[in-house]
Amino acid sequence: MIKNVAIFASGEGSNAQNIIDYFKASKNIQIALVVSNKSTANVLNRAKNSNIPTLILERHSFFESNEVIEQLNNAKIDLIVLAGFLWLVPKNLIKAFPNKIVNIHPALLPKFGGKGMFGMNVHNAVIEAKEKESGISIHFVNEEYDKGKIISQHKCIVSENDSAEDVAKKIHLLEHEFFPKVIEGLLS
Repeated sequence: MIKNVAIFASGEGSNAQNIIDYFKASKNIQIALVVSNKSTANVLNRAKNSNIPTLILERHSFFESNEVIEQLNNAKIDLIVLAGFLWLVPKNLIKAFPNKIVNIHPALLPKFGGKGMFGMNVHNAVIEAKEKESGISIHFVNEEYDKGKIISQHKCIVSENDSAEDVAKKIHLLEHEFFPKVIEGLLS
């Protein structure tokens, strides 16, 4: 039985593309839907280029109704993957998909998590704090930003000469290596 994944993303979609590519040849797991809260997000183009259906979220229906849950259920979604999705997931969606929504965060939680801590904001904070290491945290989603149970963490060294951009490159390599494997593990 094929497991269906929905990827939620707000921007460029490089992590989404990596996940799409990873599962292209899979007999057991398919990317069944790409969801974005921005109609101009490049992740939607990436999905279309891979013949994956897309859904653009409208703020009111996402936060005030069960429309999105119905659409996800109609697509028989087994796992929701947040790959650079910037909206807080509403309670009704979390309840409808208990321990079936995962996020990747570009730091070692609980450090450098929470509202506003995404992308370069995280890497700048790591550099400012003179951290010796950073990494990624893959975790289940709950009702608070970056507070769900951690599934796995992977580390990289931060040298004293690294810029935030250098850290971002190291984090991207970890994301691309480990996120698809963790998704696969959760669905196996």
